[in-house]
Order: sequence, then C-alpha cells, then structure tokens
Amino acid sequence: MELVTDAEGAVGVIGQRREVARHCAWCGRRLPDHGRIGRPRRYCAQPCRQRAYERRAAVQRGGLPEDAVVLSSTELADLQDRLFQLRCAAEDIMTAAEDGAGGEELRGLAAGMVDAARGLERLR
Repeated sequence: MELVTDAEGAVGVIGQRREVARHCAWCGRRLPDHGRIGRPRRYCAQPCRQRAYERRAAVQRGGLPEDAVVLSSTELADLQDRLFQLRCAAEDIMTAAEDGAGGEELRGLAAGMVDAARGLERLR
C-alpha cells in the first residue's frame, strides 16, 4: 500500500486490494485463489462449468428469461421441506413466548430457527 499526493494536494492510496472470497457460480463452493493472471475463475471444476452450460442451453431452448431459476422436482421438494422446518421453528418460538418461556429456552429455540434459516441459504 502506498500513499500518493496529486497536483491538487489530494491524498490517495495505491496498491490496496480488498481480498474478497469468490465462490463457484454453480455449486457455491469457495474458489481457490490462484494468482491474478487472466480472467477470474467462475467455477470450481469442469463438472460445474458443464452443468452451468447445460442450464444456460436449456433456458435458451425453453424460451425462459435469462434470470430464470430452474429446479428439479427433488430440489423443489427439498426447498419446501426446509421452508416448512423454518415455519415450524418460528411457530415453536411464538408458542413458547405465549406460554411464558424463559430467556434460555427462547434463546435455544431461536438458535434452532437460525439453523433452519441457514439451511435455506443453500439453494444450489
């Protein structure tokens, strides 16, 4: 990192790069950082690149918009199950609060709800 001053006396920073973790555009795994030569990687491996290509081709053939999300019936059922778990966790917290549950019990139930919400974050 180097500080520089321009002709008007403004101070700036040169050479400071913010390291941001990159993730595979298909499976979401963290991409390894292998230097700075060439284009940044979008996929962790060839199978992920191939699945992404197949999805783009299927979207184009089907006339769907480019930003369409395509899920298999198994993926949809899994997503619905995780949504149901999240709703049940929220209902458990609400019931416990109405029944006068203590702080520790509510914290435990809230932790379960956070876990269910984290499960929903993994859509791929």
